[in-house]
Amino acid sequence: MFYRPEDGHGLPHNPFNAIVSPRPIGWISTRGADGHDNLAPYSFFNAVAYFPPQVMFSSTSAKPDRGDTKDSLAQIRETGVFCVNIVEYAMRDAMNVTSGPWEKGADEFELAGIEKAQCQTIDCPRVAAAPANLECKLTQVVQLPGAANFAVFGEVTGIHMRDDCLKDGIFDVLSFNPLSRMGYRDYTVVREKFALKRPGE
Repeated sequence: MFYRPEDGHGLPHNPFNAIVSPRPIGWISTRGADGHDNLAPYSFFNAVAYFPPQVMFSSTSAKPDRGDTKDSLAQIRETGVFCVNIVEYAMRDAMNVTSGPWEKGADEFELAGIEKAQCQTIDCPRVAAAPANLECKLTQVVQLPGAANFAVFGEVTGIHMRDDCLKDGIFDVLSFNPLSRMGYRDYTVVREKFALKRPGE
């Protein structure tokens, strides 16, 4: 099968959502200029540079009470900071609650029963029990083609790692089983890994 996205695919659901998978989930926490906290998952997310460490996520829809975007980006525009919380399998249900279309000012930490902790390098909450948290300072917002499509880039200014995730000097992802998005309503979890030696190493 071949199709041009501009012509449509004729399938019950958009296959593009599942083709690029699995995708890591950036559980983005923010605090607005008014002090309201927000927490929402984004599966268009990844690390993009080592030195200095940088990450990005994309927001691809809008809410009537936030104009051209959603709560996360609206609050990042106000404060210039955000935190990426890594999602483990054990927190899948709480993460799902925070994906709801809640009104402006709703605190998803409270709605999902998630304990907050304060970031150290930025004025922002973080998920206290997450395997890791990346405190970020906004570097740029890039408007992409299409309505409400924005890529948000940030430099990591502080990193929290849960003690039980450090084993023999490495951050061990199998100790917490990261959750990933596969498209549609489907997710997957990392439960095994293997190593490959690059040529020349």
